[in-house]
Amino acid sequence: MRSASALSYGIATGNDVAGMSGKEILQAISDGKLPGPPIGGTLSFRLVEVGDGFAAFEGETGPHLLNPLGIVHGGWALTLIDSAAGCAAHSLLPSGVSYTTVETKVNFTRPIKAETGRVRAEGRVVSRGRQIISAEARVLDDKGRLLAHGTSTLMVFPASASVAGSSRSLRK
Repeated sequence: MRSASALSYGIATGNDVAGMSGKEILQAISDGKLPGPPIGGTLSFRLVEVGDGFAAFEGETGPHLLNPLGIVHGGWALTLIDSAAGCAAHSLLPSGVSYTTVETKVNFTRPIKAETGRVRAEGRVVSRGRQIISAEARVLDDKGRLLAHGTSTLMVFPASASVAGSSRSLRK
């Protein structure tokens, strides 16, 4: 993973992504041709791999993510799961079609600590309908141990309902 200082964060404009499929947009973000979303800089994670119905993020734990009990806040793992599952769905969408998360559920299996280091979240589409996509994601440590897993339900907005230049298609 490149250092946070080497990454570009921001929101791509409608002109930047015009005519691009969801997978093309995500690949451009992963390749550094489009900026990563600002939340990645704030929470120390980035998109690292994209495929058809697949997306992977890597993140770095640290003291900035700790809750009052001294472990990484569960919302960080939930955000990784929501991002990986959502981007897995986004990778299947044609140009101009967007989505939003309806629900994300998470199960935590191990505590994530500041010293856990790099984790990887992998999202995969489970079912694709015209209006609803279901996806799952897993958060793993660098030894491949499961830290958390979850599912997301995502609503698809057809091209006619998408707003030109809207950041909705780049929500994750």
